[in-house]
Amino acid sequence: MVAKIMNGRSNMANASARAKARKASLIDATRMRQLLQLGPDTIGASIGEHGYRNEIEEYASRLSGADLIEAALSHNLDNDLSTVLGFCQGRLKGMVSVYVDRFSYHNAKTVLRAVHSGADVEVVTSQVLPEENSSNSRWIEIVRNADTLAEAVTSMSGTPWGNTLSKLDSDATLQEMEDALDRSYYSIALQAMSGPDGHPLIIRYLRSEIDNRNIINQFRALRQDIHGDDRATLMITGGKIGETALRQASHADSEASLLEAFRRAPTFDDTGFEEALAVSAEKGTMDPIVTLLQRRHYAILRRFAHLNPISAFPIIYYIESKVLEVQNIRLLVRGKAAGLSNEVIEAHMDI
Repeated sequence: MVAKIMNGRSNMANASARAKARKASLIDATRMRQLLQLGPDTIGASIGEHGYRNEIEEYASRLSGADLIEAALSHNLDNDLSTVLGFCQGRLKGMVSVYVDRFSYHNAKTVLRAVHSGADVEVVTSQVLPEENSSNSRWIEIVRNADTLAEAVTSMSGTPWGNTLSKLDSDATLQEMEDALDRSYYSIALQAMSGPDGHPLIIRYLRSEIDNRNIINQFRALRQDIHGDDRATLMITGGKIGETALRQASHADSEASLLEAFRRAPTFDDTGFEEALAVSAEKGTMDPIVTLLQRRHYAILRRFAHLNPISAFPIIYYIESKVLEVQNIRLLVRGKAAGLSNEVIEAHMDI
């Protein structure tokens, strides 16, 4: 759950140094492109040398190929997040927790989707939330015992995400629940970082992230032919783009007018956006827009980490880099399993 910023002595110098060392050990772009030339089984052996061996061996008895690697990746990331939080102390731990708690919200959404779709518990525990990962235990119990979304929400009582969901109408849809969880995470995170023990640059980073989410949601909703007030409900408050621009954006009836609405916001950077939109329209995917915004956001975090070498930023920068590594490997192995060409797979990776 989202942590209150903790009192007590922080160990920023030590934690920052450890995070930088872990960042240096991640798979770089050159090595990632080398992995792209390998098959799924060989990829598994190769990434074992980069810190994933224990998890691969743990799942090897019942999984193989892409399923094995994906389960190992998720478990390794959970272990890594726990380790990183473990070497942070005091106020620093609270600040890093504000970032890390987003993964609990993601798991809550995963559980809601599983319950809503009526997914078989055995499938969930073997592929989606493997039982080998002890951090999945509470989530698996909800899937096992809940037959409806309402029952799942009740099972989450006492948590920030459960409290958020309990405030919705009893007939709230899955999409409304997911949107509410997104808004709740950012609201609580911003509140946690706005106190005297918070950090203004983390607030700035979170607000930039909110803007990116709103931009992506608006373009995606427009392509899904969602308009007006229905699009407005997708907005997450707290970003740097003002309410007037967001309101105008939600009523735009074309991508050109939507882009123009965002351009009216002084904080919106349209560099490269028209090119990304053109490629997106040509390929029929949101990936070029998402990639543009993700890379820009990652650049902000990298700059903050370099300008603040003894702070929470090197730790958050490492976590973001680790998540990116996991996402790239997951895309790689799933692309290979689907028989996609190396060129197509690399186009979807962020390297």
